[in-house]
Amino acid sequence: MAAATTTPFEMSGPEGLTGKVLIAMPRLEDPWFTKTVIYLCAHSDDGAMGLVVNRVLDTVDFPELLSQLGLDCGPEVATVKVHFGGPVETGRGFVLHSTDYVLATSLRIDDEVALTATLDVLKAMTEGHGPDRTLVALGYAGWGPGQLETEIQSNSWLVVDADAELLFEGDVEGKWREAIGRLGVDLAHLSGEGGHA
Repeated sequence: MAAATTTPFEMSGPEGLTGKVLIAMPRLEDPWFTKTVIYLCAHSDDGAMGLVVNRVLDTVDFPELLSQLGLDCGPEVATVKVHFGGPVETGRGFVLHSTDYVLATSLRIDDEVALTATLDVLKAMTEGHGPDRTLVALGYAGWGPGQLETEIQSNSWLVVDADAELLFEGDVEGKWREAIGRLGVDLAHLSGEGGHA
């Protein structure tokens, strides 16, 4: 976690696809994003920033991470998993969380979800008065101006509405299939070809 109080893209409010979920199409073979589900924390003309919500890092233990940051690990957070948030700034930490806990430094994405990138949220979690629902991630996924729109048009991503259950609950490994299933789409019928009307 950095002491910085901003997200990679400053935004005055929800725009574009902010608060939506990207689902990687089966043909997307980029090893960073194969079968990923990404929650978009910010999207504007300046670019986009999101967190992968369906990949847990097996190389980082949350109690060990807290220890490195000088924080004690209480029983409330001993089972917290650290997610791979994306390939950009992998040493930077983020906590995606429910809005029952919001700081002045938090980015409130919508009525249910906020993002905090300061140590305050981790400290609150270890003391038992943090947010009810959390997803701790290292790194993020980022796109420059127009890049995400181009990838969506080329059929690399499906876009769906987000909800707290998809973000914070359930089997991490099964989230990709679950997200696609919410569209009522059969995986066998997903085409890798882009189309234009």
